[in-house]
Amino acid sequence: MHPLVKWTALTLAICLPLSAQAHRAWMLPSATVLSGEDPWVTVDAAVSNDLFYFEHFSMRIEGIGDISTQPAGQRARPAPKLHVFAPDGSEVKPQNGAIGRYRSTFDLHLTQKGTYKLAIANSGLFASWKEGQENKRWMGKAEDFAKQVPANAAELKVAQNSSRMEVFVTSGNPTTSVLKTTGVGLELAPITHPNDLFGGEAAEFSLLLDGKPATGVEVSVIPGGNRYRDELGEIKTTSDANGKISITWPNAGMYWLEAKLSSKEGVSAPATERRASYSATLEVLAP
Repeated sequence: MHPLVKWTALTLAICLPLSAQAHRAWMLPSATVLSGEDPWVTVDAAVSNDLFYFEHFSMRIEGIGDISTQPAGQRARPAPKLHVFAPDGSEVKPQNGAIGRYRSTFDLHLTQKGTYKLAIANSGLFASWKEGQENKRWMGKAEDFAKQVPANAAELKVAQNSSRMEVFVTSGNPTTSVLKTTGVGLELAPITHPNDLFGGEAAEFSLLLDGKPATGVEVSVIPGGNRYRDELGEIKTTSDANGKISITWPNAGMYWLEAKLSSKEGVSAPATERRASYSATLEVLAP
């Protein structure tokens, strides 16, 4: 029997495009705009139904905390890596990391003035097929596909997945060096600085796919605290011919932005479909 990766709601939340009803993976900073001579930020990371509410799983992050506090099924899953980039472009390490039952947490010491970027990116293949009446799933790297998935698998479907999750934090005046995109997967290229957002005002961003304008990408923006509302409060928009989107923030607060696409173009064998997603937690300040 071929070894399979155990799939959980957390794995799906991080690696696949999300629907409005699915579990959402997110990072939540204690603040995104700070002043003072020795600022710190604490970041929570979790997967939940309700945004920024801890009720499903903590997010495992490589090098953060003790995995023995998590259920056995979660410990077996590979942890994604967090990259934190300082205003000068150097990579810095988070501190005081811990993994709890419902959330992971870590601190970030902002020793430089300017804007920091926190990013978690994943890529790989997702395959599903049938063995008799049983549905099988596998996720992993392309080089391992032939070893893990039967060559004659029935009803085989293979998707090429990529996902990126980001948070931006600024000490003092905003800077732009960390806003440069990598040219890999679906990314957000800010036109309006992500730490310069105000309630009642419009912000503009560009969506890029492998460094090129991503046209016709669906974008969902949801304010935090939906647990305490009858309505989700979702704002929907679609990127234009130049990959641009414009969002007018109805109120101050924390927002979760998600963009996702599915395409048959730019796919490498054995995949027949490409799925890409991007998400970010953004703080909108009072005007």
